Order: sequence, then C-alpha cells, then structure tokens
Amino acid sequence: MTDIVERARSQVLERGVGLGYDDLVEVLRLPDERIPELLEVAHAVRLKHCGPEVEVEGIVSLKTGGCPEDCHFCSQSGQFTSPVRAVWLDIPQLVKAAEETAATGATEFCIVAAVRGPDERLMAQMRDGVRAIREAVDINVAASLGMLSQEQVDDLKEMGVHRYNHNLEAARSYFGSVVTTHTWEERWETCEMVRASGMELCCGGLVGMGETLEQRAELAAQLAELGPHEVPLNFLNPRPGTPFGELPLMSAADALRAIAAFRLAMPSTILRYAGGRELTLGDLGTRDGLLGGINAVIVGNYLTTLGRDADEDLALLAELKMPIKELAKTL
Repeated sequence: MTDIVERARSQVLERGVGLGYDDLVEVLRLPDERIPELLEVAHAVRLKHCGPEVEVEGIVSLKTGGCPEDCHFCSQSGQFTSPVRAVWLDIPQLVKAAEETAATGATEFCIVAAVRGPDERLMAQMRDGVRAIREAVDINVAASLGMLSQEQVDDLKEMGVHRYNHNLEAARSYFGSVVTTHTWEERWETCEMVRASGMELCCGGLVGMGETLEQRAELAAQLAELGPHEVPLNFLNPRPGTPFGELPLMSAADALRAIAAFRLAMPSTILRYAGGRELTLGDLGTRDGLLGGINAVIVGNYLTTLGRDADEDLALLAELKMPIKELAKTL
C-alpha cells in the first residue's frame, strides 16, 4: 500500500477526492517529524481547490449565557457554575459591532445566541438587527441560533441571512459524552434544512475534548458527508466550572494534524480557524496552520473568550501574502 501522504497527494491534490475515514485515521497517527510534509500537501490542496484568498469574519453574541443545554465545553450553559450570565445586545450595539467588523476587512458578520433554539422574541430581534445592519454597512450577515424549525429556516432566509452556523460539535459516537440535553441527530436535521433552503451552511466542531483519534477522524468524515460550505475548527479551551474545565490543552502537533486531516477530507471547503487556536497553537502554530490548509479566520474575540488582536491576524495574512477575500454580494 502506498504511503498516506503520497495517497493524499494523488487522490486529494491531483483528483480533488477527499480522504475517507480509514485514511484520516492514518493521517492523525503520523509521527511528528512528518507533520511538515503533511502540512505542505494540505496547503497545496487548499491553493488548488479553494484558491489563495482567505475569508475573514467577526462574531458578536446577541444573547450570551443562560443557555438551557449542557454542552460540556461551554461556559454559556445555565447548568454550570462558569461565570457567564445572560446578556442581550440592543440593535445599535449590533450595528456598531458590524461596522467595526467591516472596518477590519471582514466580509462576514455572524450574530450568535446561546439558546437551544430561537423563540419569537429572538426572531423579532433578528429581523430588526439584520435589517439595521444591511442598511448601515456592506457586509454579509450570518447567524447561529441553535436548532431550528422549517418555518424558522424560511424566516431567516427571507430576512437575508447569508449563512447559518450549527456545529455537529463532536463525532456521532462521542456526542453523548459531550451533550445530553439534545441529540446529534437533531443537529444533523437542522443542518440538512439549512442546506436545502439555499442558505450557506457553516458546520464544524471541536477537537481536543477527550475524543480518540478515531472519533476525530469520524467527525471529519461525517462533516464531509454533510457537505457544508464552511467548517469552523475549534480547539478546546477548557473553561472553569464546566465538565471539561480540567481537561488538558490539545498539543500543537495534534492540532496541526487535525487541521491537515480536515482539509484532506474536504478539499474545496472553507476551513476556518475558530476558538482555542491562540492557546493550542500560539503564534508559530497559527502560522503553520495557515500554511497547512486553513483558508478563513475569525478575527477579534470569540463569544466568551479572548482571541488574538485583529490587527495581528491581518498583519500575519499580509506577511504570508494571503489576500483577504472581497465581499461578494449573495444577498
């Protein structure tokens, strides 16, 4: 049998066919000394099948904290003692955040709410907020509001929401160890409705939550089967007061293998740096990931944790000669 890196070069780079589960397990088991050649192939795949541009996005929380779900990694759950309390943003704050995001060069602004799914109050805020943002600033509006009904999917599409985020979070076989208040299948159903609506689907997950390498490969393969437009890749940042608060940080080497594996599973997908990369990878690892398959970044802070300064990320992209994607009107 040919070497896994050479199979990736032949199958993914040359033919554009993503690696399956068994090959992804091999990728995740590669020794540290082979990481540079693995990243080189993943970067070549990204350039060939996605192009050189990098998409930049900012996020803001419309409702922070007080969520009824028990996602074990999340400090926004109302079931844990983590120090995040429910806060609502008003419409002028949303517009200001969208303007500040656009000023960084970002093409996407995502409104996030810590809820199981939106009620009518939240949907009404979304209608007002999306309308106000679109009147004030030239930026695509995305949303992440939990699990949806078909009517809510249709409403968001009608509002002009460009992309909807709903992560699988973990592989199907590990999901029950991460969340007990809803099922993996419920998440999958929302993702399928979003994709069928014509909105772009943003769907990713977290790695470093105690899952096995096989379950990490399973998550990548399941995301490839779902076929989202974008995959945000998060690295666990253990939050005090949550069930996963005492887990160790994922190693930088494992994180880089995961980045390459996700790219090789989904050669033409937007693969976005998301939460936890600053702690897990540091400055040098962040650079390596951008040269190993990543082609999108969230700039600024996340929902409950601090990110890198936006100017630092933009300067790094300029240094690496990675052009920032221009706004393409899809609304």
